[in-house]
Amino acid sequence: MPDRDSRPKNPSASFKCSRAMRVAVLMTAVLLLAAGCQTTYYAVWEKLGKEKRHLLKDNVEKVREDQAEASEQFASVVERIKAMYGFEGGELEDVYEKLSMDYRACEERADAVRDRIDKVERIAADLFKEWEAEIATIENVKFKSKSRVSLEDTRNRFARLQRSMARAEASMKPVLTNLQDYVLYLKHNLNAQAVTSLRKEVADIEADVSSLIADMNRSIKEADAFVKTM
Repeated sequence: MPDRDSRPKNPSASFKCSRAMRVAVLMTAVLLLAAGCQTTYYAVWEKLGKEKRHLLKDNVEKVREDQAEASEQFASVVERIKAMYGFEGGELEDVYEKLSMDYRACEERADAVRDRIDKVERIAADLFKEWEAEIATIENVKFKSKSRVSLEDTRNRFARLQRSMARAEASMKPVLTNLQDYVLYLKHNLNAQAVTSLRKEVADIEADVSSLIADMNRSIKEADAFVKTM
């Protein structure tokens, strides 16, 4: 019979410790990628059982999530702008403050989408480079040929996704510029007359945001298609 003192006194303690270590490793991986230490970044993830293809799939899924959240935020700021009509005085001031916060949230969402797309492109480039090098070491002609076909197919599918992401990313800049102009103008002219004079601009912003959301949705669909085949 095992000695009573040899038994684990707190089974949850080891679980919490291992979980804390895992979180620490993940944070280290994030910092390494941000610092440009790609090789070490991948080495850390490989110790956790994830290779480049897993990281690419995970980050494409996160691009999809970031784009969906950005779409919701841009739609929200348009609703906030439309809500300004009919308000006066102090009420108008309150709505403007919320609009300003919504605009800043749009900027943050847009930055998150850009950063995630950059990360996806870096991981994809490294994956394809590694894949090429590994194919060169295969001696079996049949295996070599099939691996080459698989690589080219994945590259082509990623190229479609990349074009879709780039289009959605490019659509954000003019929308953010117009929103910034609108918010700053209101800051300098916060009165019912100024708000009323901007009705046409509001319609243009709404149309631009609708177009942006459509681009985001197309990119999200491409991301779904790519993830399903990984």
